[in-house]
Amino acid sequence: MKNPFKPGDIKIYEKIVQLDETATFDSGQVHPFYATFALGRDAEWAGRLFVLEMKEEHEEGIGTFLHIEHRSPALIGETVHIESVLEEVKGNKVICSYKAFAGERLLAEGRTGQKIIDKNRFNRIIENLNEQREKA
Repeated sequence: MKNPFKPGDIKIYEKIVQLDETATFDSGQVHPFYATFALGRDAEWAGRLFVLEMKEEHEEGIGTFLHIEHRSPALIGETVHIESVLEEVKGNKVICSYKAFAGERLLAEGRTGQKIIDKNRFNRIIENLNEQREKA
């Protein structure tokens, strides 16, 4: 793992809200706004932009936590701008805070965590989980 960053560095992710990113469950659409779960996915991606430059060929990133304070809705077709700020790198842990905006309007804020681990370890975790599932 390499770390070319320092606390306070920023990565930006922008996207346009799509119809399939609204709060929709088995019972149907709840509302026509950018769903909290879609926002969480995109907030984690914004933090992963750091991980992509930190991990080496033999490594992979894996999420460890996601915290979302959803403040305001975003409509289908609106552009969402997510600013991820590197808070700290502690060993193999990468912690970021983020804010998501639609224009000047704050949509959400929170934190994400990821670990960078060796791909062999990553693959062993998958194999062990598959073995446990087969035994159950």
